[in-house]
Amino acid sequence: MMEMILYGRGGQGGVTLAKLIATAYFLRGQQVQAFGVYAAERSGAPVQAFVRIDSQEITNHNQIREPDHVVVLDRTLIAPRITTGLKTDGWIVLNTPDHPEQYAEQFAGRRLATIDATGIAVANGLGTKAVPIVNTTLLGAVARVLGLEWADVTGALAELEFGGGNITAAKQAYEQVLMQQLAGSLVFSTATGPAAGSAVAGLFDEVVGSQPRIHTGDWANRAPQRRQLTPPCNQGCPAGNDVRTFVEQVSREDADAALATLLETSPFPGVCGRVCPAPCMSACNRHEYDEALNIREIERYAADHGRRPEPLRPIRPQRVAVVGSGPAGLSATYHLARLGYPVTLIEAGQELGGVLRTGIPTYRLPREVLDSEIHYIIAHGVQVQKGVRIKREGLLGLSREYAAVFVATGLQETRALNLGNLHADMVMEGLDFLDQARRHEIFLQDRRVVVIGGGNTAMDAARSALRLGARHVQVIYRRTRAEMPAIAEEIEEAIEEGIELSELVAPLQLQNNGDGTVLTCQRMRLGEPDESGRPRPVADTCEDAIFDVPCDLVLLALGQSPDLSILPEGSEITENGQLLGLAAAPIFAGGDLATNEGTVTAAIGNGRRAALHIHLTLTGEDLFPPEPEPTAQPAQITMHLFKHALREKSAAVAPATRRRTFVEVRQGYVDEPGHHPAVTEAQRCFSCGVCNNCDTCLTYCPEGILQRRGDRDYRFDYDFCKGCGICATQCPRGVIYMAEL
Repeated sequence: MMEMILYGRGGQGGVTLAKLIATAYFLRGQQVQAFGVYAAERSGAPVQAFVRIDSQEITNHNQIREPDHVVVLDRTLIAPRITTGLKTDGWIVLNTPDHPEQYAEQFAGRRLATIDATGIAVANGLGTKAVPIVNTTLLGAVARVLGLEWADVTGALAELEFGGGNITAAKQAYEQVLMQQLAGSLVFSTATGPAAGSAVAGLFDEVVGSQPRIHTGDWANRAPQRRQLTPPCNQGCPAGNDVRTFVEQVSREDADAALATLLETSPFPGVCGRVCPAPCMSACNRHEYDEALNIREIERYAADHGRRPEPLRPIRPQRVAVVGSGPAGLSATYHLARLGYPVTLIEAGQELGGVLRTGIPTYRLPREVLDSEIHYIIAHGVQVQKGVRIKREGLLGLSREYAAVFVATGLQETRALNLGNLHADMVMEGLDFLDQARRHEIFLQDRRVVVIGGGNTAMDAARSALRLGARHVQVIYRRTRAEMPAIAEEIEEAIEEGIELSELVAPLQLQNNGDGTVLTCQRMRLGEPDESGRPRPVADTCEDAIFDVPCDLVLLALGQSPDLSILPEGSEITENGQLLGLAAAPIFAGGDLATNEGTVTAAIGNGRRAALHIHLTLTGEDLFPPEPEPTAQPAQITMHLFKHALREKSAAVAPATRRRTFVEVRQGYVDEPGHHPAVTEAQRCFSCGVCNNCDTCLTYCPEGILQRRGDRDYRFDYDFCKGCGICATQCPRGVIYMAEL
């Protein structure tokens, strides 16, 4: 008599394989027996099937204990225990893409055959990638190992009415199975059971009523694992802020902790809470569910309500010079000072802040907010030199006086546009206009203003012109509103205030048509994408494609480019072709001067990274954060476990009031008795990819094998875990996932 044991999982076709093998021998005139034993009525649960072949009538109906051969349908079941009772000359047939030699140590001295039945089955459309049906494929391999003819295989398949891909898969396995006698001495495995002499719990025993301690055995083909993913808001923040953490701290009404978290990476939470374009909000997974979290307002709340830690003082001997006091220069200064360096900040103007001060109107960024955050930076022992313009010769001197120099002079060169002979009298650069406006040097009573551009400077110039008395302000942009780089809320607020937005319009020339000055314009349409990835505007040819816009002043907001004349070429500093000298210390360039990214937040992040680079150069200590984990995707968040909750609205000055005043438009989240909108808004956070100890996994684990130790330590007891996956499906944040064994 020949006896076989088949080890598999529910859904793979193990019992059917036993019937197919038995049928092949039955058609050869043999007596056969095939039956299965199920661990549970569930896909993926362990299954055993038995086959007996004899020339005489088979009267033994017990399970097989000492098989002649074993077949393993699932590679997660490959273990020494499958050889329990296996006869010394028996075959082990494994469903695996591995070569038999890879099991030389595990099954030393055994006869072993391997075949990638799963790969063959999937390639022939038998089942799915998740649950491939490998029975007919393995029939071909087993038949070859046991010396059956191909005709025996086709006969069994026909008898049980298998055709098509089943025949092809079986043929491929018949031809591709690898067989080998492994070297080494046989190692015999024995079945495990309760320890000898182990006591059985009595009725009055203390353990009665506790979790049954039943080992899983072969049940699980996958196991729960814990991970921490990168929240998309963190990934999307150019400043490198730990967004999820400070939001969580606000949700716990701990503004001090939230502000401390923000100050680890940015000295400007109050500024960014007002003027940041908020890519973190665009990345927020919650927008797939209802509305993205209002992270910018939460950051502002933390900055306005939290208490700042005491400033640090310099402790290192190496001095560092920073040229330029815009957001990048101030950020680098702050982080260098926090690292203990004595920093000298050098500014060409008489006020610190760069574009934060000269290019952003007070209705968006009140000066007291900016001044407070700059004062906190300077309080870290920073020396300030104002009214000092550094050129290449001066840069050479700094490199000899300081251990390192960081240059962050921003975007100094504006992009010009020639609109004809009237250009000089009627055209201003947007940033120049904004600087004059903040110094109260320009008024536009009853004038018609046209702003050319679609970025934040264009919106700021248009809204400022309205506040300075203009009777009509029109923004023209050569693409559509969808392509405008300005912050969406800024565009919306400008339109609310009465500013006209003309899309798909390009300026051609300023001229006098007899009735006054007009800006002649060209209607555009969108073509193929350009190098920026946005649709390229091309001239329209419709009947009224050329038209005039009456105006008294044109403001250009077309962007800027860096003035690189200050920077040295390598270690040599030259000017007009003449060598001024060799840089004695490393010179770093950063902010928009180096990257031209054009946002405050990006400049802040660049300044921080520059400080870390300088520290690494001077000390060899690498303080850069490690590479982030993969970003948590919407599909990994169990959104239906969260309640729908729309975004908390922040207070704002009404359009009719604000259009004639530079008072701050957005008032932020204002606490009221019994209602703290910032806290409520922060509590909407999914905490994507990061465990926040909600204990949902503990609640839903049916086996009680998940344990919590301390505040944040969760442990799976894999000896008793059946791999059901309920903890993963109930984890709201994608922290728990199922790993294949």
